[in-house]
Amino acid sequence: MIVPVLAGVATVGFFRRRSKAPATGERDPSERPRKMGNRTQIVIFVVLTLILTAATVWGTRYWFKRSDNLTIAIGDPNGIEAKFATKLASVLAASGSRIRLSPVPSSEGGRAISRFDRRQADLAILRTDAKIPSRARAIAVLDHDVVLLLSKKTKIKTVTALKGQKIAVRGADDTNETLLRSILAPYEIPAAPFRIQTVGVDIPLEKLLLTDGFGVVVVVDRLSAIGRDKRYEQFAKQHGGFILNTIEETKAIERRTPGVSSETVEERLLSSSPAIPDDDVTTIGWQWMLVAQSQLSEVRVVELARALFENKSDLALDGGFASKIEPADTDKDALIVAHPGAAQYINDETKSFAERYTDLMYLALAAASIIGSVFVGLYTTMTRTAPEKAGRLASAVLEVGHRVSSAQTSAELETAQDQLEAILRRVLNGLRDGSVSPDGLETFRLGYEFVRDSLELHRQRMSRAEHEIADRAMSSKIAMR
Repeated sequence: MIVPVLAGVATVGFFRRRSKAPATGERDPSERPRKMGNRTQIVIFVVLTLILTAATVWGTRYWFKRSDNLTIAIGDPNGIEAKFATKLASVLAASGSRIRLSPVPSSEGGRAISRFDRRQADLAILRTDAKIPSRARAIAVLDHDVVLLLSKKTKIKTVTALKGQKIAVRGADDTNETLLRSILAPYEIPAAPFRIQTVGVDIPLEKLLLTDGFGVVVVVDRLSAIGRDKRYEQFAKQHGGFILNTIEETKAIERRTPGVSSETVEERLLSSSPAIPDDDVTTIGWQWMLVAQSQLSEVRVVELARALFENKSDLALDGGFASKIEPADTDKDALIVAHPGAAQYINDETKSFAERYTDLMYLALAAASIIGSVFVGLYTTMTRTAPEKAGRLASAVLEVGHRVSSAQTSAELETAQDQLEAILRRVLNGLRDGSVSPDGLETFRLGYEFVRDSLELHRQRMSRAEHEIADRAMSSKIAMR
């Protein structure tokens, strides 16, 4: 009720035009140091909270976007790992995927998995007979290596039947020989006359089986490459065929030897005419896996898996590697546990937008809460302007009243009128923006009305005195005439 009364009082003085400023050297009682209003501070803090929250969320999002740039460890620059990494990088770029892949060469003579193990790469390609890092999580099976147990005359039915055989193991080094020896070790095959020898991969089968007298030739090759290798069919046609032997103990070997898996060589894969094998053959082998670091974001792996499986035909190398990419085993007892992101895609359990960015939404809310709390504390303890009580401004009104009582001219009264109206405007605006509290408002109103009435009475007395002086002057002029 008091504020409307003051507004009405203010209209009395506002209709008059104020044209004179306070006299030089006099201080206007309505003036005070300009401070930023509480409402202005609140608006600024709200805007700053929104800006900093947006910056926090954007920075987090940018960090996630940076993680779209993945690295893959490679060994030999001319090896299949490097070739597949290059092909995958180009396919990701061409398919419009957000993932960008950068190969990271190894300086350790082709031991790319060691760089992955030291967390210097996000992805790697490994064969399951290698030492598998504990942080590796499977994304896809790229290819299979199988053991071909070849013989010319004698059919090998069991591993123990290798007793007394002279065995050639094809390989660029003794890695395959070492693996074969570890597999055969539990069968206690006598060292003599049993003998294993590593031979070069380019030595023809006819030389090994017919000339050099090896009873068995062990070939470890990729399943995707075997069907493309015409040398097996040529040898079979020229020399009356050969035998691809079944390894009947595959299940026992698989359980006993980590990384070994049971593999199947389909009918006629090595040769269609004559048919070798003439039926599906069971053997042992290893898998080539694309693995990721366990802490790699599920969103990134889902995106990578999608690009990988939707563009399988474009990822096959010229030699056949990765021509039949398969999903990783998502069972909990798998040799390499599937990455949660890969499992989501494989099991068709990919998350919705809300589920995917729930963490980001919570981060935005948490950031807004923390930043807002900081600004509220800053506002209440440091920058907030304490409201000035309206009652205290009554003293400024009384000071104007003293000037009114001592005024000698109409100009001084006009100046006092301006100061009084300025004080009233200050109170009204302060009540509106919170810089003036209503405490003592009734006291201010009484003081204002008293000074306003005093000013009007003083103006009237001064006007009458001026008229009397003018009348006496006029009478004196008339008498002199």
